[in-house]
Amino acid sequence: MVKDDARRRWTLLAVSAAQLLVVLDGTIVNIALPSAQRALEMSDASRQWAITAYALAFGGLLLIGGRVSSALGHRRTFIIGLLGFAAASALGGAAISPEMLFGARALQGVFAAALAPAGLSLLTITFTEPRERGRAFGVFAAVGAAGSAIGLIAGGLLTEYVGWRWCLYINVPLALLAVLGAALVARDRPGRKTKRLDAPGALLSTAGFVAVVYAFNEAASFGWGSGKVLALLAAGALLLAVFVTMELRTPHPLLPMRILLHRARGGAFLAITLMFVAMFGFYLFMSYYTQTILGYSPVEAGLTLIINALATLLASTLIAGRLHGRASPAVLILPGLLAAAAGIFLLTRLTPQTTEVFGLYLLPALLLTGLGLGLVMPPTASLATADIDRQDIGAASAAYNAGQQLGAALGTALFNTLAATAAATYLTAHPHAAASAGAVHGYTTALTTATAILLAATLLTAPLILTRREQRHRSAIEKRPLTGTPSVNDMSPRHEQRKTSDG
Repeated sequence: MVKDDARRRWTLLAVSAAQLLVVLDGTIVNIALPSAQRALEMSDASRQWAITAYALAFGGLLLIGGRVSSALGHRRTFIIGLLGFAAASALGGAAISPEMLFGARALQGVFAAALAPAGLSLLTITFTEPRERGRAFGVFAAVGAAGSAIGLIAGGLLTEYVGWRWCLYINVPLALLAVLGAALVARDRPGRKTKRLDAPGALLSTAGFVAVVYAFNEAASFGWGSGKVLALLAAGALLLAVFVTMELRTPHPLLPMRILLHRARGGAFLAITLMFVAMFGFYLFMSYYTQTILGYSPVEAGLTLIINALATLLASTLIAGRLHGRASPAVLILPGLLAAAAGIFLLTRLTPQTTEVFGLYLLPALLLTGLGLGLVMPPTASLATADIDRQDIGAASAAYNAGQQLGAALGTALFNTLAATAAATYLTAHPHAAASAGAVHGYTTALTTATAILLAATLLTAPLILTRREQRHRSAIEKRPLTGTPSVNDMSPRHEQRKTSDG
């Protein structure tokens, strides 16, 4: 018994460390990029690829990574992902040209696409008892939510005192420590039904996700009306539509549609995707507003976000973790969305003349959004991988991570564009206004949209997860151990009986 408890602890530590690596790497390089640009003599037009290469590879290959994880075994894929991520990070840190750095960043994204779903799958099959499962997913969610803030702080400190290359080198010891922890994780058997890779589905999903994520990234620079952006969005939508059509017909789909069509699981995907759209708009506001309007340094701006990270940590572990299995996920997810909406809405009241900004506005907004994120992430992560066949766990984990990636990319691009457009319109209508007044107007306009998105997420998610059947069966679902037989965690018995006949 003690041995099993130790294995579970090591699994949680290793998976949390890997989650920190994946999320942290999405922001830490942002801070180091100006220094890297000077050192490697990058052009202004090409520097974005240090960010975009990672995002495209990570988001585009997640579904393939999830299926590979099920085929090879989640533990084996997890270790391969960690070692590959460490090697790619070392390569990027040693880059002597922009092309070498861009290639290393893309390689990081490739291994992150295998690492992220494998880690979430390991948590799912390791923690099956309700209370332990709640605590585990609470810690996992807190680490993920804190990763962005930690990345901003670490990036600022490392770039200022050690050098930009250490923003990549730092991943190597962290990844190797996680590998040591993963060596103590219990072995899992590869899925018998996942030996054959759906090659057409892999190509279509990768091309579709890459087109959509790239369009989101380009929209931040060229605007949503750009012909390039519209063409990429149309191509991505078409490729993904063909992908879905093919997945419904192939006997060995890359992403079985039953994963997305399950009512409660669909609600979890929808909630986390829209939550990330709004929250990354919020993080963008915090970065720009604190530095350009309040005059904070990058390190001070990052430290401010620690309040949000701590609130997320407390909410995910002390509230969501403890209530897991005792209360319906809707009891956590819906108030979490509303709390985040309230926090963001508070910031829409800011004006250029506002005083006591930190105490009256930023602090409560950081606490409320952190509370909301901490309440939403653990139950959605659990719902995304509950009530599912063992061979589909990797695909479900990948779909959950893909929702986060798409939400983050869309939120960053959407709110950057909204803020810039609203600011320009305001200054045109008020030619004598200060530039800071236009900027604040742009930020509050974008945040109003973020508030509306979270309110819409609440209304759309509620009917999917707030059902009598879900509440009646939830406690029984979580108490059943995960086995290799279909539908062992059955949130919707009649649906799952149909599901097994679907393949």
